[in-house]
Amino acid sequence: MKKVLTLSVAVTALGLSTVIGFADADDDNLVINDELEMITETAAPAHMEWIDTIYSGWRFRTDETQALQIDDFDNPAMLTVDVALDAFSKVDGSEGKSCASCHAGPEEFAGLTASMPKVIDGKLVVMEDLINGHRAEVMGAEPLKWSGQEMQGMVALIGLQSRGMPVDVAIDGEAAPFWEQGKEIYYTRYGQLELSCASCHEDNYGNMIRADHLSQGQINGFPTYRLKQARLISKHNRFRGCIRDTRAETFAEGSDEFRALELYVQSRGNGLSVETPAVRQ
Repeated sequence: MKKVLTLSVAVTALGLSTVIGFADADDDNLVINDELEMITETAAPAHMEWIDTIYSGWRFRTDETQALQIDDFDNPAMLTVDVALDAFSKVDGSEGKSCASCHAGPEEFAGLTASMPKVIDGKLVVMEDLINGHRAEVMGAEPLKWSGQEMQGMVALIGLQSRGMPVDVAIDGEAAPFWEQGKEIYYTRYGQLELSCASCHEDNYGNMIRADHLSQGQINGFPTYRLKQARLISKHNRFRGCIRDTRAETFAEGSDEFRALELYVQSRGNGLSVETPAVRQ
């Protein structure tokens, strides 16, 4: 009943004439290219107080959307990944270097995405930071736009090397204060609608609102190809969209707030397989 009441408040505030229903995560198994089996359901991390089992967002999608992620030939994100693979060897910047000047191939990054974000030299760093840092310091190249397809294609290419590995981000030690900041943001109610991330993805996952099937908001498949936008979407772009939907002023992509939120949300998926690049509606 709690889920229905909470969601009803949001629906009423939005002024929508909406049917609320239930459709829990399905029982389908995600096996990519008939060989790589994903962990899409597992016990929740110990730090999660109100959820016992975590599910990949893939388990909440329609059969048609799920099918696009099962085979790389059908996954529309792979077109952008292919462009990024070409860019990996392309010389750019004042130093006459490319990514391949330092790295034999993207395969070197196997396991990196599964451990990101992480603290480096006292700063919480996400994948976009590593990419733009390499471009600036080694290549002498201009930074890529955070949610641009050049950047997200490269993030997806690197993430692809960890596909199938379990998410395992550290939340203790130097990461602890950043994680606590992200947790606070996750549970803070924003905007005229006074909704938090938890309002949808913890209190109401499994509910249907219009044609939208609310998931647990896991980000183990990001960057993800969203069919409604027909392109790869970054984590911070999705965070911004959710906060904006509460009718609130949102944080900027690449902000310290969104870095902290990324760490916290990623930690909620510890144990699920990296699915990058996923396909969602």
